[in-house]
Parts: sequence; structure tokens; C-alpha cells
Amino acid sequence: MQEADNFKYLLEQFGDIKIMRYTVPGFEELDINKKRLLYFLSEAALCGRDILFDQNFKYNLLLRKTLEGIYNGFAGSRESAEFSEFVVYLKKIWFANGIHHHYSSDKFIPGFTPAYYHELLKNTPAQYFPATETITLDQIKELTEDIIFNKDLAPFKKYQNDTDDLLRQSAVNFYEGVTQKEIEAFYDAFKKEDDHMPVSFGLNSRLTKKDGVITEETYKVGGLYTEAIEKIVYWLKQAVEVAENETQQQALQLLIQYYQTGDLKTWDVYNIKWLQDLDSLVDVVNGFIETYEDPLGIKGTWESIVNFKNLEATKRTDIISANAQWFEDHSPVDPRFKKKEVRGVSAKVINAVQLGGDCFPSTPIGINLPNADWIRARYGSKSVTIENITYAHHQASLGSGMLDEFTYTDEERRLAREYGFIADNLHTDLHECLGHGSGQLLKGVSPDVLKNYHSPLEEARADLFALYYMMDPKLVALGILPCEEAAKAEYNSYIRNGLMTQLVRIEPGKTIEQAHMRCRSLIAHWVFEKGAADKVIEQVVKEGRTYFVINDHHALRSLFGDLLKEVQRIKSEGDYAAGKQLVEQYGVQIDPKLHAETLERFKKLNIAPFGGFVNPKLIPVIEDDVIKDVTISYPDNYTLQMLEYSVDYSFL
Repeated sequence: MQEADNFKYLLEQFGDIKIMRYTVPGFEELDINKKRLLYFLSEAALCGRDILFDQNFKYNLLLRKTLEGIYNGFAGSRESAEFSEFVVYLKKIWFANGIHHHYSSDKFIPGFTPAYYHELLKNTPAQYFPATETITLDQIKELTEDIIFNKDLAPFKKYQNDTDDLLRQSAVNFYEGVTQKEIEAFYDAFKKEDDHMPVSFGLNSRLTKKDGVITEETYKVGGLYTEAIEKIVYWLKQAVEVAENETQQQALQLLIQYYQTGDLKTWDVYNIKWLQDLDSLVDVVNGFIETYEDPLGIKGTWESIVNFKNLEATKRTDIISANAQWFEDHSPVDPRFKKKEVRGVSAKVINAVQLGGDCFPSTPIGINLPNADWIRARYGSKSVTIENITYAHHQASLGSGMLDEFTYTDEERRLAREYGFIADNLHTDLHECLGHGSGQLLKGVSPDVLKNYHSPLEEARADLFALYYMMDPKLVALGILPCEEAAKAEYNSYIRNGLMTQLVRIEPGKTIEQAHMRCRSLIAHWVFEKGAADKVIEQVVKEGRTYFVINDHHALRSLFGDLLKEVQRIKSEGDYAAGKQLVEQYGVQIDPKLHAETLERFKKLNIAPFGGFVNPKLIPVIEDDVIKDVTISYPDNYTLQMLEYSVDYSFL
């Protein structure tokens, strides 16, 4: 991938977060029609920002607007240490789309005092605070102070520990006044055993109980979030007019219809049509999609990624897609759980142009959609690796010191430096294209039967599929992996991360909560334990530093296959008890001594464990009311972009 001369990828760090930029190679060479399409879709991607804030916690928008008002209007000194802490707190809220950490789900603890907050409020003119007809300025001040400093108010965004009610300590705004048992009973009433095309009940709504009556408030035009959804629809309609082909046009029209009606059957029809759009260069993810943030795994958060295909890099995913049936047939899982006929698997490498909602500022590096199992079985899935994002991460990490600190041998470091980037990308390709798209549920098994353990187990299934095949000679034979050493580089990286380095993202005394982190911990600790007798992976301590060394990569591959077989069985049979046991035993708990050592070693490197981005800015060049061109620029000020978004795209 080509990079701009002297382009600065890493912009700033605060707390445990680093802010980066990403380039969009090839944008300038696109024709005007595709540039227009990307511009319209990008505007739609930005219009849903407020939705996610509100989904994460019902007071997020009120607090964000209050803090932004203080930032813009505070008349006191801005040179004090406490004002700097106030700014860091606001930056964290922008980054996490709310008051809870985007990974741990813990509520942010401010670095300033209640007394200083009073000073901020007192020295900010009234016109800078959010106007509302339902709450007075004094009430805003009192409420926001309570939100910030009351440790017992909304301590977690989502609560994943096993309990009789996962919502009791969860701050998410998907439910109001209902218990977990009431929610499950409400949606179970819609399910039919013989329904071979079940809709994703509850995906796009908030469930509330008022006066004893449970009601769904659907996200749609004229419903919940209509002010933002109307703007999204406006820009999608503009995109329809410049669609690349009839299939893409029909897909966008169906997406508009879904937003207008909230009908989940229309959402399924849209996803099928979206899958069939394989010829377009430009593509978009837009909607209420992933259920990671719902402790019950029902409600979808709003997200969008606008992108276009990286034609050169897509050659490797084309090869993977063309051989999807071979990979399915040679998987180590029980034949009962394999797809007899793999349908519609498509994969591509993309360049992101605009990130929105739950994909911004922190964004995935790969996507496999749609999520409905019956659509995957009948029509396939669309998989992407976002290479300009992975490249930006790679460039920003150069010289960080992580490899030197946590690898045991020069050979391990050599493999990482020589093959790490391509191996990571290929792992993502295999994870998204083949892993998520593989396997099948047994007849009668509900896709949500694993409840709060579904997400970590599904991510583990996809990761294990990728890890198992990374070491397969087939990849070298197909020409998509340069050599077996590249696979070893990925194995080394995965085990190092799962057993140790990902712990830098966890505060002392905490357990692992985030689904992808639970996945990596589960896999790494399981294979470490099962291979202990043969020292497949060895824990080595040298000069007081702990390292994990893989002694037999081929034996490790066999262990990955064994675990893949079990995780696929759990999903296919809907074995909740076994899934719970696997996640709780291997994916949640942390060795406090190893954790303390890891944090101490990481601290001296002075790098942030989490990263996110500012978006490029697309600017239409208009002549005689016609867009003649669209230029792209790369802002380098995170705060300025967040404030601009709050002015230009705040509709709720």
C-alpha cells in the first residue's frame, strides 16, 4: 500500500487511547460518479452518530452536549491541570460514544473534582448549555454532576457476569422497566419451531414496560430516532440516484424502505440483495447490526462503514472464496455440523472512506455479514478485510517497543517483522470469509440460545478456523501465504497476545469482559493447558520477565483443530452449559501476578493499548448546483472533528 510522503499516522494519546489517521489510496483516481456515491453514503454514515450515544446510555447525549458547552464557553482559566483533566474526560466520552469504556464497559472516572465541576458550570454562560423543554438548566447541572461522580449510577455499560438478570447492572438503553425473564418471554412468543426464515426479533427497537404493558419502540422514520433516521434516508436517496448498477440501486432502495417501516422482513430482503451486489466497486454497511453491546445479544447498535474495493489486494480473497468448499470439507469438525454446499461466500479487501456509529472512532479490521444464520446458509455471506485500517495500525505501531519487550528470541522478532503484516491480514481474511461463514446449526437450534456467551464463542469459532488453516500447506500452494514461517509468525503473535499482552487493556483486579478478548483468552489458555504435558507452549521466565514460547507449531495447530471441533459442536447443538463452562473457565479470569508484571513492563513503553481514528473529510466541489468533483483531506485534529460532528450531525 502506498502512503503519503511524511504522512503522520499517530496524532495524539490520552489515557489508554491513541488517535490515528488513515489514508484512502486510490480515491483520487475514481470517476466522478463513484466519488459522488461515496460522498452521499459518507454523509449518511455521519448522520447516525447520536443514535449510538443514546443506545449506550440514556443520559449520554445530555452529558456530552453539556460538556461540549463547557468546552466552548468556559470563561475561566484553561491552563490548569484540572481543565486538562476535564478535556481528557470529554475526549474519552467522544471516543467511547458515551461514559463507559468502549472495551471494558466500565464507567469512566474523572480526573477532576466535583468542586471543579461546579467552577466549570458557574463560569460557562447559559447559552452554551443544551436547550430542552423538559428539563431546566439547574436540573441539567445537578443531573450531569450525578452522572459523572456517582459511582453507583450506571457503573457498567453491560454486565456479563453470570447472574439471574444481566440487565440489573447494565446501563444500555435498549430496555426500560423490564427484566431479563420478561424480555426472553416476550421474544420467545414470536418464535416458531418450523420457521426456516426467522427474522431477528428485537434487533431494531427498544423494549419498555409502562403501566404493566410491554411495548416495542421501533427505530424508524416516525418512530424512535426518527430525527436522525430521516437524515440517513435523505442521503441514501441521493445515493440511489448515482448507484453503480441496478442491483446496488435495488439494495439501497430496500434499505430506505426498511428505515421507513422498521420491518425486519424487509431488513432480511435487503441483506439478500446486498449479498447479490458483487459487481460494484463501492459498498456500504449501514444499519442496526451487531449485538455485542446488548448483554442479552438481541439489540443491534447502529453502525456504518463506507468503502470501495482494493482490487489488487482482493486477488487473495478471491482465491479464498473460490476454495471455500475445500476448506469446509477439510475442517476437523464433525461432519454433521458442516455445510454440504457452501453458497455465496464472497470476500474482498477494501479501503474504508468513512466510519460511523459503532465503527467509529474505534473500528473493526474485518467484517462478515449478514448475521442471520438462515441467510448465510441459503445465500452466503460477504466478508471484508479493511486493509487501509490495518495498514494505519501497523504504521502507527512501528518503533513502539512491544516486540522487543514481549518476545523471547531474535527469531520470533524476525518472523514478526518480516511476516507480521501479511499474516495478520490473512488471518482476518480467513476469520471473516471462512470462519464466520462455516458450519451450520442443527435443525431446531435457535441462533440466540447461547445468550451472553454467543459473541465470544462465535469469535472463537472464527478465530480457530483461521488459526487451523494458517498452518495448512494449502495456503502456500494457493499462493496466498509466502511460506510456513508466516504462519508461525501469526501463531506466535496470537499466543503472546491471548496469554499476556492483551492484559494491558485490563485494569488491576478486573476480569475480561469484552467478547473478542474473551475469545483470545479462551483459545490461548485452552491450548496452553491441553499442550502442557508435551510443552507445546512453554512459559519461560528470564531475568524476572515472563515469556510464552511455542516449541511445536504443528502440534499447536492440532490443538486449535480440537478446540474448533468442540466450539462448533457447542454452537451447532446450542449447548449453553458447555459454552458457559468454556468461556468462564478459560476466557474470563486473569492471573493477578502475571497481570501486574505485564502492566509494569508495558507502562515503561509509554504507548496506549487502544486505538481509534479521525475520519477523512470529503468535500464536494459544486458548480451550477452540480457536484463536479469530490476532494478528500485528512484532518489532524481529533477535538476539532468531534466538535464539528456535534454541530453538523447532532439530530437527537
